[in-house]
Formats: sequence, structure tokens, C-alpha cells
Amino acid sequence: MFDLVTVGHFSIDLILSPKIAAPRPTLGGSPTYTSLAARRLGAKVSVVSKVGGDFGEEYVTWLSAQGVDLSGLKRIRDAQTTRYLLRYEKGGRRLQLKGRAPPIVLEDVPEDLEAKAVHVAPIAGEVPPEVIDGLRRSTGILSLDPQGFVRRFDGEGNVTLKRWTDPRVLGQIDVYKSSTDEVRMVTGLKDLRSAMEKIHEQGARIVLVTRGVKGSAMLSEEGFYDIPACKPQAVRDPTGIGDAFIGAFLAEYVRGKDPRWCARVGSAAASFTIEGVGPSVFGGRREVYARALGLPNLEGLGFR
Repeated sequence: MFDLVTVGHFSIDLILSPKIAAPRPTLGGSPTYTSLAARRLGAKVSVVSKVGGDFGEEYVTWLSAQGVDLSGLKRIRDAQTTRYLLRYEKGGRRLQLKGRAPPIVLEDVPEDLEAKAVHVAPIAGEVPPEVIDGLRRSTGILSLDPQGFVRRFDGEGNVTLKRWTDPRVLGQIDVYKSSTDEVRMVTGLKDLRSAMEKIHEQGARIVLVTRGVKGSAMLSEEGFYDIPACKPQAVRDPTGIGDAFIGAFLAEYVRGKDPRWCARVGSAAASFTIEGVGPSVFGGRREVYARALGLPNLEGLGFR
């Protein structure tokens, strides 16, 4: 049995930023960052994903060497891998879809899949509801990042956000994670606390919302909490920090740890990811725990 299986497309990203001197294609997508963050904490991880013939063997070799099980990866020779161009500018980040792999279908999910947690994380709407139905039967903890459901693509692939909600999907989720803008697209509510409460009312036991330099917010059965952001030693590339956050969170959560501790570990793991370009820097367990322990105790903190 796996501790964590991430379901969604790998991507090949080209990241443009004033802090990156020589941009080059790099491995991306939620299966990359989520799996590696969890793996660094000792979790047994796998993926359900689909790529094209342009997905280099070097990626397969590298992921396997990092301890990511790829038995659920399907390579379609005459298809493209999902590709994104990411531009980081003073005003934020702009995304452009440059290629899209075929959608994940129920037949792509191994029949014998068993996992303590399954994290559904589409990046281009590639996971249909019937696949989520099937995954629900494979795990005790079903997690969702709806980022790929709230993305709209124009004729050139430029990404904007759109409204999305699906009670059938949201009613099956145990752990929900998204950004502030995304949770507002899912709920239609501007007030963050109200939006999180709405997700909770639809079934999620834990609702996590990342807020950039402000850290994160969490709603659990015990109440609302602020999770401070861990300070990185350097800031080079914020790509994948939300995925690293949830990967580390779930790695601890499946061990029965208190959600407040899991959130602190998630914040610590995300702070390492931002120190490198692409999936190049992930702290080891002792390093991540040390940063997590350096955060204020969340006991008694109120949500603001």
C-alpha cells in the first residue's frame, strides 16, 4: 500500500523570471512536487498520470531514482505531454498552456490501487468526475487541489480563472487545498472564512488555503488557524510550493499527526522548494522538521 498517490498530469515547464539567468525546460506538475515533498519525509509515493512521447527518458530515470513509483504512468507515443510557459513578473505570474496530454480515464487507474491518501491535482482539467468516484474507493483519505478545474484557456493558451463547482466531487473530499483566488472561484464567495466554511459544509474535514507570503489558513474540526510562512534562505522560484505544501501535509497526516503539525510541516517543506529552480531543492526530514518546529505554536491562534 502506498502512503500517497498523486493523480494529475506531469508537465514540462519553461519558467521565465528575472531571477533565472538561463531558462530551460524543467519537470513540473503536481505529481512532481507533491510526490517529492512527501518522499523526502519518508512516504511511499506513486502517481497516476499520462504523458506524451516527448516525455524524456531522463525524467523517468530521475523520478525513479528519487523513489517515486511510476507504475501508474502511461506514455502515449503519438501525444504531447502537458506543457506550460510560466512568466514571473512584478505583477505576479502568468501561465500559458503550450501542450496538453490526453485526459486521465478510469482505465488508467490501476485496479489494485491502494493508498492511505490519494491527492487529485489536475492542472488542465484532465481528471473527470468518474475517475474521482473510482479513486474514492481506493483510499481512506481523498484530497483535492482544484487548480486545473478553475483554469480557462483562450485560443493561445493564456490562463485566466473561471467559476467551477461540482457537488458530486466536493462531497467526496476529505482534504481540500487551493489558493485564495481558487477557493473563491469554487465557492463564489469573496470572504475567505465564508468560502472555507462552505467547502467544509460540503464534506471536507480539513480545508487549506495558501496565501503566499502570508502563509496559509486552515479550517479543521478544531477551528480556524493561521499557519505562518516559513522564511526561506533564498527566493528563486515559487513554482510548485503549494504542491510541496500539500505533499508534506499529507505525508504527516496519514501517520495520524495533528493537522496543526501537518500544516507547519507543509509550510516548512514549501519554504525549501522556493530556494531552487523547478523541483531541485527539497529539504530532508530533519531539515523540514527543524523549520516546522521554529514556527509559533498554532494552539490558540485565531484566523484573521
